[in-house]
Amino acid sequence: MKKWNTTLRYAGFSLIGVALLMFISAFIAFRNDMDDSFNPLVFSGMAALLSGFFAIITTKPQENMSVEEGFRIVTGCWIAACIFGALPFLIYGGEFTVVNAFFESVSGFTTTGGSILNDIEALPDGLQFWRIASAWIGGIGIVTLVSLVISGQHDRHSVLASAELSDLAKSYYGGRKKHFVYRMITVYLIITSVSTIALRLTKMSWFDAATLAMSACSTCGFCTKNTSVAFYDNAVVEVILIAAMLMGATNFSLMFSTVWPDKRTHKNLFNTQVVRWFLALVTMAILAVTANLYFSGYCSSFPKALRLAAFQVCSLSTTTGFATADTNLWPSGSMGILILCSLVCGCSGSTSGGIKMDRFVIVIKSLKGMVDSLIGVKNVNRTKLDGQLKTEDNVISIIAFMGMYVFIIAIGTLIFAISMDFKTSLTASIACMGSVGPGFGDVGSMGNYAGFLSFQKVAAMLIMILGRVEIFPMLIAIRSIFRH
Repeated sequence: MKKWNTTLRYAGFSLIGVALLMFISAFIAFRNDMDDSFNPLVFSGMAALLSGFFAIITTKPQENMSVEEGFRIVTGCWIAACIFGALPFLIYGGEFTVVNAFFESVSGFTTTGGSILNDIEALPDGLQFWRIASAWIGGIGIVTLVSLVISGQHDRHSVLASAELSDLAKSYYGGRKKHFVYRMITVYLIITSVSTIALRLTKMSWFDAATLAMSACSTCGFCTKNTSVAFYDNAVVEVILIAAMLMGATNFSLMFSTVWPDKRTHKNLFNTQVVRWFLALVTMAILAVTANLYFSGYCSSFPKALRLAAFQVCSLSTTTGFATADTNLWPSGSMGILILCSLVCGCSGSTSGGIKMDRFVIVIKSLKGMVDSLIGVKNVNRTKLDGQLKTEDNVISIIAFMGMYVFIIAIGTLIFAISMDFKTSLTASIACMGSVGPGFGDVGSMGNYAGFLSFQKVAAMLIMILGRVEIFPMLIAIRSIFRH
């Protein structure tokens, strides 16, 4: 039990952050004539706050921390937040059964954006805000936020940052881990604030502007409208959201270095291979989908095809999941491209889910090196990414991650296929694993997960958490339970 004290302590800090957002949501409910979500949010906020304080005062701080403990903390914080995050939904009732309440909470904190709600607009404003606030804090990573507010030695920040953020995410910054986290938070707040103001200038209400910006920057895709962004039917709104989604899916440290250059790395958005690959592939996907929509006759004009393609490709390739059209009605070629976008997705060090562009580029380069070596080209056994040499162990670990990623998708597909068609099952599994949200079939851009059986929703929740923590931290934490 002693080895779990540190995990409990940091879970307590995360619950205090969760409680703060619940109280902000309750204040919004209060301002909205004390709507029906006020009491559930206040009660849940008090429960989270008291539980957080109890966890902190009954445990002692630890000076030194192993990486394995860091992985336990990461997993523990996510699970604790998801459990308490479900309380407002559970107390409110309506469509929120026990399983549905936990599903919505997990989907929010993991920034998946899949929902069980058939009528989102029926929710009161306080609960609407909490639903998106959970995604916003989940986007930057609860554990990353915890590492800013705790007191203690530098090694704590280092271990927490190492556990929460992949090595790929940190590879563009050579400073202290705590400073890296400060960069992440700063960029996140700036993107959210600027996006909110920009959306407000389109005559949108402050509430809609703030919630849309929070959802876009966290690449979650929760929306306060049943028809998602299609409700607004505004090209300017879509352009603003495209910019916010793309920034949310780009390495935050690189964006920071672009504005405030870092003498250690000299890396920024304009001289980094990963960002160039990401933007190039997104552009190619947009052009391919545009051509398919136009020449298939789905869209009568090229500008309309470009508008639809640009938004949906950016939405899925950043794992946001907003929608301006029912993609179930699109040609099969466009569907196939969108599924591929849902697999690779954004860059490490961002709020995006998926396999990540960094891993994809490294594997492509290593495969190219292998092919070149087979035909006798010399000096091809060295894989580099933005000037950084990737060892054979690095490449093997990435291939292992991708193998596990695909294996979990396959397991999820089999579980969902018990009651769903194959298209729904496969794309739902991909969407849950990649924190994308919508897929195709019953879980299309205008659909939801309400029709899944209870045990399938539980399986979807586990897949979401595995995808959010990038598999290995949770597996290591589970293994440590059975170790003496």
